[in-house]
Amino acid sequence: QDDIPETENEARRTHVADYLDKNGRSVLVANVPMKSKVSAKEQIKHLVYLLEYLATNSADEQDDFVVWLTDFRGWSISSTSLSIARESMHIIQNYYPGVIAVAIPFDPPRMFESFWKIAKNFVQPDMKEKVKFVYANKPESLKIMADIFDLDTLESSFGGRSTGTAFHINKYAERMRRADKMRGASKDSNGHNHN
Repeated sequence: QDDIPETENEARRTHVADYLDKNGRSVLVANVPMKSKVSAKEQIKHLVYLLEYLATNSADEQDDFVVWLTDFRGWSISSTSLSIARESMHIIQNYYPGVIAVAIPFDPPRMFESFWKIAKNFVQPDMKEKVKFVYANKPESLKIMADIFDLDTLESSFGGRSTGTAFHINKYAERMRRADKMRGASKDSNGHNHN
């Protein structure tokens, strides 16, 4: 992983999946244990960029248009900056309220549940209700995944049947560039949206 460029590493850590859930909602995938190679400020900028992308590309939806799927396999308390976690929640709740339909911590270790007991104090009540813990070794919790996702498109690493959804940086970068161009084309020279 050390030879992966910083921007590609960030995209692998947190990215918009190339599949939707059963309700047509975008999927934001976060790989929390993967160590970032950029500053806290750059991590927050990347998150805001993705939230802007999601907000722009889900313009038809008023609320609840993103499934936030967070991979916790290999997570430890040292792999998470509490200040970045708090800042991320602040941004989502205050600047992008209603974006998240469901937040899925996937396979968090027992220790995370203690972390969550503290972190949820910074989370708005309606957001707490949207959090669904899923454990790969518990069939009843994998049913949550089957209820939300088409298992034929969901990555096998999350309990789906798709083996063709490996992350490809070039395809991802091209998809994001196209969206950026479309987003830029919908603004006039003064930066006003024309959607």
